[in-house]
Amino acid sequence: MVPGHEGDRPPSRRCPGGFRHDSGDGRAAELTRRAQAGSTGSSAPADNLAHSASRSAVVTMAGQLGRVLVQVAGVVVLARLLDPQDYGLLAMVMVIIGIGEVFRDFGLSTASVQAKTLSDQERSNLFWINSGIGLLLAGAVAACSPLVALLFSDERLVGLTLVLSATFLFNGVGTQFRADLNRGLRFGRLVVADMAAHLLGLLAGVVMALAGFGYWALAGQQIVLSVVTLVAVAALTGWRPGRYRRDVPIRKFVSFGADVVGAQLLGYASKNVDTMVIGVTLGATPLGLYNRAYQLLALPLSQVNAPATRVALPVLSRLQDDRERFAAYLLAGQTAMLHVVVTIFSLSAALAVPLVELVLGTKWAAAAPLFQILAVAGVFQTAGYATYWTFLAKGLTRSQLLWQLASRPLVIGAVIAGSFWGLAGIATAYAGASVATWALGLLWIGRASDAPTGRMAINVLRVIAGYLVCAAAAYAVFRLLGDAPAVLVVLAGAGAWLAAWALVVAVWPSFRADVVTMLRMARLLRGGRGRAQDAAGPGRRSPAEVGKS
Repeated sequence: MVPGHEGDRPPSRRCPGGFRHDSGDGRAAELTRRAQAGSTGSSAPADNLAHSASRSAVVTMAGQLGRVLVQVAGVVVLARLLDPQDYGLLAMVMVIIGIGEVFRDFGLSTASVQAKTLSDQERSNLFWINSGIGLLLAGAVAACSPLVALLFSDERLVGLTLVLSATFLFNGVGTQFRADLNRGLRFGRLVVADMAAHLLGLLAGVVMALAGFGYWALAGQQIVLSVVTLVAVAALTGWRPGRYRRDVPIRKFVSFGADVVGAQLLGYASKNVDTMVIGVTLGATPLGLYNRAYQLLALPLSQVNAPATRVALPVLSRLQDDRERFAAYLLAGQTAMLHVVVTIFSLSAALAVPLVELVLGTKWAAAAPLFQILAVAGVFQTAGYATYWTFLAKGLTRSQLLWQLASRPLVIGAVIAGSFWGLAGIATAYAGASVATWALGLLWIGRASDAPTGRMAINVLRVIAGYLVCAAAAYAVFRLLGDAPAVLVVLAGAGAWLAAWALVVAVWPSFRADVVTMLRMARLLRGGRGRAQDAAGPGRRSPAEVGKS
């Protein structure tokens, strides 16, 4: 149990297997009552956990808003100072660096957050393991820099790989400092660290780009980001590691992490096989165009999905043995995250052509249709996060690994097949595979746990259907205005999107209930304290019931 946080229960590492699906208004009402009052009938544990989750969500999302502004500024400024080829070169190295990052963490940050108990000495041992792995990987990747250049047939990658290999060491040393802040739900300090790192990293990148350093500006941005993050989280955590002690066993953490890292490797491979295929077969410039389209996708995903997981995992881990409260929190989190992400993608995909012209400039116009296709993948990747939360919060890492072994080859094979039709074929294959893995993931987690998979699926389909209407309205305006100035098209399209959204809210009761509940939850979050009942209000549906419709 984390000091200062209540609501912890003594969970088992595995949950009961089997497929169960409950339905009916009586069951939803009971789920709501349990979510409000707690499994023992007392409201105090639920109130304290809800308060911690609410305050954490407010702080995290406020910080992410600032981070989004910084990253959008970076995308706009650096895209106008640099060329697609510069981004392509960085992407070639980063796809290799990313593989090493999975090993560098080795799932130990997740293991320390998910653990029911964690002593200072266990945390110290984990710190030294992560730091040692980071050092080894830095040396190994630096030594392999000629092979990276050979793989992509570009000698410039030797120096770029050597420089960026240093990020393994910085990130390895900082892993358990960040995990300590995360486990303690001290998200305000994480926000400070992330904001400082991104601001200084962007400043370094812009200065170097203005000075004519080209792709080295992007490398400088990454190095400064890693160094500042390390310094900030180490300063803000208040914890200092002791020496490594062999008499303190950490096998349970390593075992948990081994399953996580296996699943993460497969997930990383399936998400980055497109980058690898394009880099090897088409070269730096096409990869730069695809990379910018993918980064426009990844920017909102990383700003919503990652912090949502940061908040959801410690909260859901405390509820892993309480089926009904777990379901209530899971469905509420999924609903909120889906509305935010699908709002962004439905508007930006419908107006991708004028938005790319405004944000990146005309030299990036070819990225717009790629982004429209990849937006489909982004929506269904977000939909799958509730499944991911369930795997980790319930300690089902072995089942997650088996799921990745079964599903990720589908994505990799689809992307390789799509490469025969160029960039658009790769993007289409990636999007289609993302839809398939989401659906199959629900079936898998339904058999591995007691997650409310039926209501999870209905949540996704309802949100997508509602926002498709909004996207269609915005796209119709774009087609109607044709060659009008981009800023006019964007403003008119956004107005049409908003009008369509108001219509959907007015005529669709279930969609309207989602929005009303989210607004009530937002008021509760601003108030800082309160019960789930306050968010739902008399006669209103709770987050759990919203997920049911």
